Amino acid sequence: MKDGIVIFTLLAVLVAGAAGCKVRVNKSDDGDSVKIATPFGGLSVNKDQTSAASLGLPAYPGSVVDSGNDGNKSANVDMGFGSFKLRVKVANYSSADNRDQVLAFYRKALSEYGTVIECSGGKAVGSPAVTVEGLDCDHSDHEHNSVHSNPNDLELKAGSARHQHLVVFHDGDNAATHFSLIALDLPHGVDNEQKGTN
Repeated sequence: MKDGIVIFTLLAVLVAGAAGCKVRVNKSDDGDSVKIATPFGGLSVNKDQTSAASLGLPAYPGSVVDSGNDGNKSANVDMGFGSFKLRVKVANYSSADNRDQVLAFYRKALSEYGTVIECSGGKAVGSPAVTVEGLDCDHSDHEHNSVHSNPNDLELKAGSARHQHLVVFHDGDNAATHFSLIALDLPHGVDNEQKGTN
């Protein structure tokens, strides 16, 4: 995730520099942010300022913000250039409760966004295997691969190929349950691209 944000930021800085546009970088105790405005659109990256509520999901009771292995507690990437719009919000948490308890909580919370599917290694675990909106376990793996890359992670997903809410449970080496809450708003055409019609 951290590498992806850095690459997006560097690319946007190059584009902004070439077009003579505004670049604003803020570093504070609350988190870092980069905002780039061009005549064609803009890019905003905020680190460690995203919460469960801002993703449209509740925080698991008693969970704590977790900086994880990459040192980031959360991130919010918002990019828009003309009709191309991409938004990725991630918040990392951990809980002393076991994974089954946290899974049950988020299965119910995600149901607000429609059918909930469970995935592991890009394959459905149980049924249903597809949401009513057509999201399956193959969707989004290449879009948010930088958010998590462990094939052993367990995911709960709800929504469509373009508008997804995910809870990703990471394998850990201790008793705590580590998980990421993710909201993805992907560019127009992703639905058709996933179906092979675009």
